[in-house]
Amino acid sequence: MAQHAGYSRWCYNWGLGLWNAAYRDGYKPNSRKLREVFTNHTKPLYPWMKNLSSKVYQYAFINLGEAFKRFFQGLGKRPRFKKKGKHDSFTIDNCGKPIELNGWSHKLPFIGIVKTYEPIEATTQKITISRQAGDWYLSCSYEFTPTSTPKTTEVVGVDLGIKTLATLSTGEVFESIKPYKKAQNRLARVTTTTE
Repeated sequence: MAQHAGYSRWCYNWGLGLWNAAYRDGYKPNSRKLREVFTNHTKPLYPWMKNLSSKVYQYAFINLGEAFKRFFQGLGKRPRFKKKGKHDSFTIDNCGKPIELNGWSHKLPFIGIVKTYEPIEATTQKITISRQAGDWYLSCSYEFTPTSTPKTTEVVGVDLGIKTLATLSTGEVFESIKPYKKAQNRLARVTTTTE
């Protein structure tokens, strides 16, 4: 997992450096162009990258593109270079197939068997794995279509009173709680014994 997180950080920083240089030269870079340059020209120069999931660098460039999009919309700061050991994370998927998480042990693409502290029952398209305080955490991504339920709420009027706590427009009456009257005898006993 540390290797994949380092791979993601390396690709993000490489992409950020290239993005900044292209932007200074008057080009308009995007995550798709970065991925093409990386796949065709940079990745073949580093043989160790073949042992790691290619999804890692694809998501690193997608995240970089989203960061610049938020920056240009005024919703975030300009993307900065990532440092080792600070917010280590990476994202993987299963090439369009769902990832099944059942029980305590899970088989993740390219990672292998991973054991969790708690059982997980979920089906997801992609997983982000991050390190916080020395432990690794799984974050699942879901896509769902919300369904609306018909509203069948009835309106009830409430009259707050002195003799009764509340009277509803349906005729239901809630008796008031009278703690002072209930505790009056006890209060009298307590005050006489203390004197």
